[in-house]
Amino acid sequence: MSGMSLLRPNRDELQIASVLHALSDPQRLAIVASLARDPAPRRCGAFGLCITKSTLTHHFRVLREAGVIDQREEGTARLNSLRREDLDTRFPGLLDAVLAGAGEGEDVTGSDAPAVALTA
Repeated sequence: MSGMSLLRPNRDELQIASVLHALSDPQRLAIVASLARDPAPRRCGAFGLCITKSTLTHHFRVLREAGVIDQREEGTARLNSLRREDLDTRFPGLLDAVLAGAGEGEDVTGSDAPAVALTA
């Protein structure tokens, strides 16, 4: 049984400025890089970021409202997945370019959290 998806823009409503803003933060970029490497949907707390729960919630909201991720409620959990197909269709090559530009293996979290390798 699949859960309910939270509000997000449709593919044709994605705006380049919103997507780039969402990808401009090191924490959000780390989340996207992790989902790009392993597309399996996962809970918000499964990304190993050393930030408060309220800050993490904010980052997921920015990513969802920009259309970068999809969030689906299943029970008490929110599962996150990258909207790669939608992003690649609307802005071909953008996601790969941003992830490559961040640098493979570079710590993009800006914290003491383990480094996130940014290979797509």
